[in-house]
Amino acid sequence: MKQIYLVRHCKAAGQAPDAPLTELGVQQAERLAQFFSDKTVDLILSSPFERAVRTIQPLADKMGLDITLDARLAERVLADRDLPDWYELLRKSFDDLDFCCPGGESSRAAMKRAVAVVEDVLCRECRCAVIVSHGNLLSLLLKYFDDRIGFAEWEALTNPDVYLLTFSPGQDGPVPRRIWTE
Repeated sequence: MKQIYLVRHCKAAGQAPDAPLTELGVQQAERLAQFFSDKTVDLILSSPFERAVRTIQPLADKMGLDITLDARLAERVLADRDLPDWYELLRKSFDDLDFCCPGGESSRAAMKRAVAVVEDVLCRECRCAVIVSHGNLLSLLLKYFDDRIGFAEWEALTNPDVYLLTFSPGQDGPVPRRIWTE
């Protein structure tokens, strides 16, 4: 059996790759480390974005683990420019996985790169991994394992949030289970 925890980053001061955690986000990262303190984590992978790394740094420090940065965990780019109707376009991208805004990435393409990270983890010797990323990408990864997940579930994500994927021999695939309760 292999467990993979999917973590959405803590509260951040913006969307830019170098956006730091807010003061609340720093406190949330400490609570997140406490949340994982009774788990036997042996691998941590993170988006290279500052807010994702800072979210999991307290846990990595507590457990004496390195954080492996993986560019495939970076947030999905909906478009290459600010769009006034981005919210409706994002909704559309959950209904039509091949829909793509100018300069953006389709949901299917983003999902594919996130799934590749999970597949890589499944090929490793670890038993319990933590993957830290962003709301849009994580909700697409969850949708891959449970097609009922969509825009409404993206909207319901919190900062932070944690889902568990459990892979057991002979099982078709995991059923994502939300385990964050704060």
